[in-house]
Parts: sequence; C-alpha cells; structure tokens
Amino acid sequence: MRIVQADVDHLDEVTPLFIKYRETYGQLAKPEASRRFLEARLVHEQAIILVAEDDDTGKALGFCQFIPSFSALTLSASWVLKGIYVIEEARRQLVADKLINHAKNLAREAGIERMTVMTGEDNIAAQSLYRSLGFSNDHDFMYFALKLK
Repeated sequence: MRIVQADVDHLDEVTPLFIKYRETYGQLAKPEASRRFLEARLVHEQAIILVAEDDDTGKALGFCQFIPSFSALTLSASWVLKGIYVIEEARRQLVADKLINHAKNLAREAGIERMTVMTGEDNIAAQSLYRSLGFSNDHDFMYFALKLK
C-alpha cells in the first residue's frame, strides 16, 4: 500500500470515497457538488488530502482530509482532520493508521505543532484508533457549533 498526496488529477479516485464518507453520516451523495467541493479545496490549497492506494492495482482504498488552522494562543499552525474513510474490503488492514501516520509525518516536516480530530461520542472504533495513534481527549476546552444555514 502506498500513500499519496492528492491533487486535481486524483479527483476521479477521491470523489467516490468522499461520497461514501458523506453517506456514512447520512448525507446525500451529490456527486457533482462533492467533486466541485474537493476540487476547490485542492486548487486553493485549503486541504491536505491523502489517498491510500493498493500497490498492485492502484485502487483507492481510503482517504483522509486535513485542513489547516491557526492558534492565536500558541501562535502556531495546526491541522484538523475533517474526514477519513476506508472502503469496506480494506478495513482491518491498517489503512486508516497508515493514512494518519503519513499525515503526522507531513505535518512534522511542515512545522505543524498540533493535529486535532473530532468524532462522534458513540464512535468507539474511531476513538480507539485515534488514541492508539497518540491523540488524547482535550480536557482544557469545550467545542461548540453554531449552524448558520
């Protein structure tokens, strides 16, 4: 398995994974809008999208997307995981681990000081994965959301 950083040439392989990710969370597929969304993130360098590919076939096995963020308190940059998905037949093959570990290495090389992830309180599998990769619960801050639309 190899991990590659996506660019617009990877849209055909990333978009179906992104759609499946969205559907996992109860969203409609919206293939054209999903592709446009990903394309905009890549063209404007607003996201780091990694793709796990099978060494033999080149088939996309999973993806993760991080977005840059900045902290006024620490005066530093961070990356926020905004999506990760692994196809059914590739699960339990450490694809998610390899994607996140690759992202950790890229972040270190880029001088990023912190990576954050969020997941549902009921997503025990994801919580376990993140803990196994060195992430811990943030006990200093509570996160709130405000829907504007």
